Amino acid sequence: MAVTPEKRAIVSELKEKMTSSKGLVLTSYSKLNVAQDTKLRRKFREAGIEYRVIKNTLARIAANEAGIEGLVQYLEGTTAMALSTVDPVAPAKVLADFIKENKLQSLEIKAGLVEGKVIDANGVKALASLPSREVLLATLLGTMQAPISGFVRALNGNISKLAYALEAIRKQKESA
Repeated sequence: MAVTPEKRAIVSELKEKMTSSKGLVLTSYSKLNVAQDTKLRRKFREAGIEYRVIKNTLARIAANEAGIEGLVQYLEGTTAMALSTVDPVAPAKVLADFIKENKLQSLEIKAGLVEGKVIDANGVKALASLPSREVLLATLLGTMQAPISGFVRALNGNISKLAYALEAIRKQKESA
């Protein structure tokens, strides 16, 4: 296939997006109606995720040039790409939530690319079930703070017991 300058520019852009993205999901959008597609695009836009329809041939060339092994086999049929340069989980989570929310069996997840590693549809679904980055960080912070706060409570308990004992001694001496 002869690659025109316009197509070369698209391949170059796709290659750059594939290599710079933290998370990327390939879907088959063929059975979506216009209203569903518009709603899905709005969800992606609200989450700061780029979503676009791609040509398989140009995406294959871009994936090969980027050295991404295993992605080419998923570039069959109608293909759309959702990608995030910030959060590797976001495209998978938004897509899975949209499918669940709208009870769509027609929107097919083909594969994903997480920080340069190709994952299949089951991997994308597993990725979508992970908690968000903020929740994971909060859990980690809580786990790190637990021993320190337990230690502080233990010290505070001893000090409180000492204060109660001194108060009891004071009351005893006053009454005597």
